[in-house]
Amino acid sequence: MLSYPIALKPDTNGTLLVTFPDVPEAITVGKDEADALVQALDALEAALEIYFSEKRPIPLPSKVKRGQKAVTLPALATSKVLLANEMVNQKVRKADLARRLKVNQVQIDRLLNFRHSSKIEMVESAFAALGKRLEVRAV
Repeated sequence: MLSYPIALKPDTNGTLLVTFPDVPEAITVGKDEADALVQALDALEAALEIYFSEKRPIPLPSKVKRGQKAVTLPALATSKVLLANEMVNQKVRKADLARRLKVNQVQIDRLLNFRHSSKIEMVESAFAALGKRLEVRAV
């Protein structure tokens, strides 16, 4: 899974400002550290959707340093990031992928949407249509 390092900084109004060194578009605040981490995941997913919609490669996270906080994307979201990046790398449009999978383009829109609970089998099929294989490991 992808773990993005974050920076937590006390804000002037008593909240914590959360920024992501790897994804400058992701910025949020939290009442305390626990709330900041919850808000950070939402901010990260929202920012990554910008990359999806603009067909830009999604930045992969840098290494988390000792003592640094991080936000980890769930497994399904991680697979969607990797799929989107592979589509950008291969210059495959959503319509192209839909044709390869013999599905409606709306299904591809959902597949690339973090808020949609896609089936992992569909993500796996999309990777196969791109000549890739999705691997899941427990470590």
